[in-house]
Amino acid sequence: MNNLSPKFTLILALSIGLLFTGCVGPSATANQESVMDTAVTQAQLEPASSSVPPPPSAITENGPDTAPQPMAPVAEALVPDSVLAQEQAFITLYEQVNPSVVHINVGVGQGSGFVYDQSGHIVTNHHVIAGARAVEVTFANGRTVPAIIVGTDPTSDLAVVRVDPAMVPLQAVQLADSDALKVGQIVVAIGSPFGLESTMTTGIISALDRSFDGEAGPGGSFQVPDIIQTDAAINPGNSGGPLLDLYGRVIGVNARIESPVRASSGIGYAIPANIVRAVAPQLIANGHVQHPWLGIAGREVNANTASQFGLSDDLRGVLINSVVAGGPAAGAGLQAAHPTTGTGGDLIVAIDNQPVETFDDLLGYIVEHTAVGQVVQLQVLRNGQLQMVSLTLQARPSGS
Repeated sequence: MNNLSPKFTLILALSIGLLFTGCVGPSATANQESVMDTAVTQAQLEPASSSVPPPPSAITENGPDTAPQPMAPVAEALVPDSVLAQEQAFITLYEQVNPSVVHINVGVGQGSGFVYDQSGHIVTNHHVIAGARAVEVTFANGRTVPAIIVGTDPTSDLAVVRVDPAMVPLQAVQLADSDALKVGQIVVAIGSPFGLESTMTTGIISALDRSFDGEAGPGGSFQVPDIIQTDAAINPGNSGGPLLDLYGRVIGVNARIESPVRASSGIGYAIPANIVRAVAPQLIANGHVQHPWLGIAGREVNANTASQFGLSDDLRGVLINSVVAGGPAAGAGLQAAHPTTGTGGDLIVAIDNQPVETFDDLLGYIVEHTAVGQVVQLQVLRNGQLQMVSLTLQARPSGS
């Protein structure tokens, strides 16, 4: 290079500079610059008329001369319209009822409940608040307020607490007629399983006319009748919360589960709304409940047992095994079966013209549709003859 003349060196440098200025590298910047340079050159070569702005129809959000972007296609449902309608029904039900469902905290435990009326009364389970020194109620909007215990009923496992209605907006729920329920109905549970507030689960009514033991005492235990069985997920913390129909009405109060583990196994139990209807007003008025009482012990007669008692196979009812001395049945002259043979005795086949085929039929009617001091008409089969017996119900002694 040292032997080159200055003139040749200058020409060589200019050539190399022109060579690199004309190169287009792989970078985005070089590409953009190349496109811009090309556009300017073409604009300079086009006639002046080409500089007129395009009509408004040609201008899009992306600028002039840019093709309009296609609209996103409308999503099509992959399930039938009937499924979408059911989904929307669940959404609507939840949005309407959830504000009425509460979380109940008693310090050593927790559960659920629901607003019973505009006066601040809330229904829950007796076992949720049993032994509580203080009760706090949390609503769906996150507001937590103190509550007082108005009354409890260990027999039906129901209780009522009350919040100050001036402290929080209240939206009461409606009670359904639980006598009209059918197996297979779709149901919804809302509550606080494991403390997870405002949780909704769904299922069906799996069975009706179940029963479980209520309060135990010296005279034995009192059966809670007409229990609803459901496969909707019920877990610890759901106790006291509502079981609902698709109209958003309370058909029962979730109370227990049948499970080998401390979680739902698909068998949950709810106390029927008609028992709530009978018990809650008494708790609100008196703080306790007087349960009407017949004063008998009995067993069911069906096709498998009728012959054992010397009865026709087609007979159904409740055979009186024993009559409590001094009780309503004794006063009405009802007769018990022979203590050794089990034969004889009155077979109750109806009460107030309502058929009685099981003990639950008899007990359910008394618990849900009668009151202490009320006179009922029992139709009994005695010595092969139907008879009507008038009986005045008394208050049930504790544990009987």
